[in-house]
Amino acid sequence: MWCGLGLSLIGFSFAAPPAYKDPAPKRYDLTGRASVIDRRAKEHPEIGFIFEKDGKPQDVEHACVDTRVAPQGKLVIWLMGHNQGLFERVSGYGMHAIQVHYANGWFSKLYGGPPPEDDLFLSKIRLEAATGEDHSKAIDIPKPDGIMERSFQLLKWLDKEHPQGHWDQFLAPGGRGLAWDKVILAGISHGSTTAARMAKHVRVDRVVMFSGPRDQLEAWQSLPSVTPGERFFGFTHVLDDGWKNDHYCRSWQMLQLHDYGPQVNIDTATPPYSNSRRLITEADVKNDPNRAHGAVVPGGTSPKDKSGKLLYEDVWRYLFTHPVNEIGERTPPDPECRMQQRGT
Repeated sequence: MWCGLGLSLIGFSFAAPPAYKDPAPKRYDLTGRASVIDRRAKEHPEIGFIFEKDGKPQDVEHACVDTRVAPQGKLVIWLMGHNQGLFERVSGYGMHAIQVHYANGWFSKLYGGPPPEDDLFLSKIRLEAATGEDHSKAIDIPKPDGIMERSFQLLKWLDKEHPQGHWDQFLAPGGRGLAWDKVILAGISHGSTTAARMAKHVRVDRVVMFSGPRDQLEAWQSLPSVTPGERFFGFTHVLDDGWKNDHYCRSWQMLQLHDYGPQVNIDTATPPYSNSRRLITEADVKNDPNRAHGAVVPGGTSPKDKSGKLLYEDVWRYLFTHPVNEIGERTPPDPECRMQQRGT
């Protein structure tokens, strides 16, 4: 085993998180509308990004904290539709969690047919959706509608509406945004891909990638990263189409996750899974690729044992809490993973 502590931890804060002073400690599940929290927020109907549909709000944002659990001083930002089961678990680990509504409906509207010649086409769009800065000519997403500002505005609102949750610890000094070194970016599928791309650009505490990253025709996965490589963790099912078609293994290889341990099948292993960043599973999903895609997060398709317990409880805890300085043995790249996928 080798350890990558040293320089890779510079820039990360380690001050003890404030203890809760809640007279009635419990798990809090909080919601607010993005368009109410920040009046600058706008709809983008050209990409299906709207605040209301069929009389139902579409811009509800979620937050969760459990004041019964010792705080860890980490904020999970979930980049996909709200997953209550996941929020219950990460709050049970002592973490805060939010899910923000940001302009992410561009994918099916802007990308179809032959791939663009630019192998950073999606990379630029993902960065604009994350930062609200002008990275792509294909789309115009202003700052208030990107991940970073939506997260900042939600945290300020939570600090005001729910002070017992100590949400203010995740605000940067001087009110300049979030303390991103305390943030864990996480998502599934499209969300995991954006989380990984964003972490290349913004230094965060950790990235948790379920069923991803994809973008198999892009090159951003090999770009320099301000978030150290050992802080990227991936988990997927082998029947997922993205795995069978070598989309995920390609991204993992370009992210150089093989430098931090072997690929581990969690069905036949126990924590800490050789301190790996590459976890896979073959658990029964009725031989259904769609079930496999969503099975790796808490929910209806996630496999259970004979007693009815979800199989991946230990995996989820590992992905979010395993010490990043504990790293597995470096392994060679997988020669069977198809790295060149343009034109196929």
